[in-house]
Amino acid sequence: MKKKLLAIALVLAMVFAMTACGGNSSEPAEEPAEQTTEQTAVNVFAAASLSAVMAEFEAAFEEANPGVDIVVNADSSGALLTQIQEGAPCDVFFSAAQKQMDTLEGDGMVVEGTRTNVVNNQLVVVTQPDSETAVTGLADIANAKSIALADGSVPVGKYTRQAMINLGLLAEVEDPAAITTAEVSEQLGGVEISEQGNVSKVLAAVEEKSCEVGTTYLSDTIGHEDGVKILETVGYDVTGNIIYPVAQIANPDADDAESAAASDFIAFITNDDAKALYQKYGFDTNVE
Repeated sequence: MKKKLLAIALVLAMVFAMTACGGNSSEPAEEPAEQTTEQTAVNVFAAASLSAVMAEFEAAFEEANPGVDIVVNADSSGALLTQIQEGAPCDVFFSAAQKQMDTLEGDGMVVEGTRTNVVNNQLVVVTQPDSETAVTGLADIANAKSIALADGSVPVGKYTRQAMINLGLLAEVEDPAAITTAEVSEQLGGVEISEQGNVSKVLAAVEEKSCEVGTTYLSDTIGHEDGVKILETVGYDVTGNIIYPVAQIANPDADDAESAAASDFIAFITNDDAKALYQKYGFDTNVE
């Protein structure tokens, strides 16, 4: 009887020991807490003529700064100015002309000490590679059957009008940007003009053969050599300098991280190493 009791006791002891050792085995293992990295978005408003070069800057900066997301809004400088004035969140403004930046600075919206001139550009007259146009350049552009021309609020439209004044094609006025497209057509003898909202649309109108000729920037023709042919590169003596300024914009909705990233991005696209990329896309980096 004692042996039987001893055997039972031993069995119970073994069961107890096994239960004690494996007591936590059925509980699920704790998974490590999921770590999320919040991206800092920087809103960059850039002239349409900067689209290609900005795409490269965006990719390079984000690679070097994994926590930052550069969000580029590309349009005519005039349209971007209006958006900023109407309250669109903007951290960096890269304009194709001084006028729009002057307006924002006058309104107190440019962060003090951040404005800098980055590149110069050149106005070009373009047509299709197989075109038999009689136009040789801006001086005889009235010989075209149709012209793609940006409106006066778009920097390339303003520079085209200024160049036409300097060549005696248009009557001199205080503000070339105020000359309407209809007035340009009338003073050029009634030539058909298709008004466009930015340089990219001018280029597309010519490339797609909607218009015989157009005026755009040299930088916009890079990569489009199969679609357009340059008839003339208009000199600075006719257009004046086509300076592109950049600045940080006072964004009341931006936190410290966003403001710091915006400042870093401006430094990134304005240092000496950036010049080679601008030159690749046809911009003149000799800016006084």
